[in-house]
Amino acid sequence: MIDINILRKNPEIVRENIKKKFQDAKLPLVDEVIELDIKVRALKQEVDDRRAKRNTLSSQIGALMREKRAEEAQAIKAEVVANNERIAEIEKQVAELDALIKQKMMTIPNIVADDVPVGKDDSENVEIQRFGEAKVPSYEIPYNADILNSFCGLDKESAGRTSGNGFYYLMGDAARLVSAMISYARDYMIEKDFIYAIPPFMIRSDVVTGVMSFAEMDAMMYKIEGEDLYLIGTSEHSMIGKFKDQILKESELPVTMTSYSPCFRKEVGAHGIEERGIYRVHQFEKQEMIVICKPEDSMQWYNKMWSYTVEIFRNLNIPVRQLECCTGDLADLKVKSCDIEAWSPRQQKFFEVGSCSTLGDAQSRRLGIRAKGENGTYFPHTLNNTVLASTRALIALLENNYNEDGSVTIPEVLRPYMGGKTVIVPKK
Repeated sequence: MIDINILRKNPEIVRENIKKKFQDAKLPLVDEVIELDIKVRALKQEVDDRRAKRNTLSSQIGALMREKRAEEAQAIKAEVVANNERIAEIEKQVAELDALIKQKMMTIPNIVADDVPVGKDDSENVEIQRFGEAKVPSYEIPYNADILNSFCGLDKESAGRTSGNGFYYLMGDAARLVSAMISYARDYMIEKDFIYAIPPFMIRSDVVTGVMSFAEMDAMMYKIEGEDLYLIGTSEHSMIGKFKDQILKESELPVTMTSYSPCFRKEVGAHGIEERGIYRVHQFEKQEMIVICKPEDSMQWYNKMWSYTVEIFRNLNIPVRQLECCTGDLADLKVKSCDIEAWSPRQQKFFEVGSCSTLGDAQSRRLGIRAKGENGTYFPHTLNNTVLASTRALIALLENNYNEDGSVTIPEVLRPYMGGKTVIVPKK
């Protein structure tokens, strides 16, 4: 949610930003909010004037009563009552209009950074740089489900019976490998001085709407029937929500945290849940990182955060690239975002394994997170980044460490978490 002062002083900036994001249908919101804001401010001024008048009338009543002019005092008392009724009426109207303004403001997209490339969708994202050599071996790399099945690591048939399409059982070394990756990613982030946390896996609706747009919520979140609770799609949501309605000391910034959680996603509007593999599923595990910092430090943290993901994947022998997300691919709360994509030697192309975003003060405004420094209180900036998402990281690891004999070499950094095992050998 942007600062309403931007709309008051520079509405054209907001209009141009909406156009950059190819959301022209939202352009009328600018004038609607400005008109409502003018009305609210006029009503609030009337309330202030009436309160001042009430104070004056109250003084007059006291003076008249002392002078024993009761009849005149009663007339003024009646005027005070009418004045109070009008104040109450205006305050109710202001509350309704404030709620309407907030609703519209939460639909207007955040102002994107100046250097974000303009584009309609993810097909126009821009490659920034590559890390590691994207190789294609002389032998064939099987589909991820087939690699997993070769060492009895995947059971989607049973998951279909228990849970339906889009779920899976990971078994044996496959399950152990996922735990090893998550544990390694956790320890890596702890070494970077991030506080480790396991957050709630369900959050209330006011937290959901504080961290994401309504469209994202409808497409991603599972709601718990009969309760004001949603299953998290990523632990960033509950981690940022941890600071809802809090005033942080500026001396405590930056807040740097890394969190583990399962993630649940409906995947509405996605390209479809896979029948065989684990690329797009309803449930996976993830190590996440979040930062809450002073506004002037947010871009420095943004660059640190995505670079951590790159280093982790390179340590897993996986070539990656950084893509700058264009305006049309940015969620409404984001100021700037980049995707980290892993190389798939089987498909001979890159695929997304993580995303790093700075959201400016949008989330802190929505959630009432403030910081207090020498110059008063302000809304800090929030950032989030995928450290490692289990299923996609597993696909990238299997493909890039697959050997011609069907075995999979375990990257050196994971071996301590695998009991010293160096390779996974097919069982069938």
